[in-house]
Amino acid sequence: MSAAYVRSRYAVDYKVGDRLVVDGRAGTLASFPDQYLGVRFDGETRTSRCHPTWRVSRESGGAS
Repeated sequence: MSAAYVRSRYAVDYKVGDRLVVDGRAGTLASFPDQYLGVRFDGETRTSRCHPTWRVSRESGGAS
């Protein structure tokens, strides 16, 4: 599978480096393993597989 497959199949537009929140946990999108998102959660050294649509959103923030 690939990033293009995940984007097409799940209608998401995430890219490696995007900041995401998965089930309330913030992290950085590191890869697209199989049909999943590989998210490196803040403070962790390993990448976790996450379903592309299950409680995932972009991290809100930035300048006010």
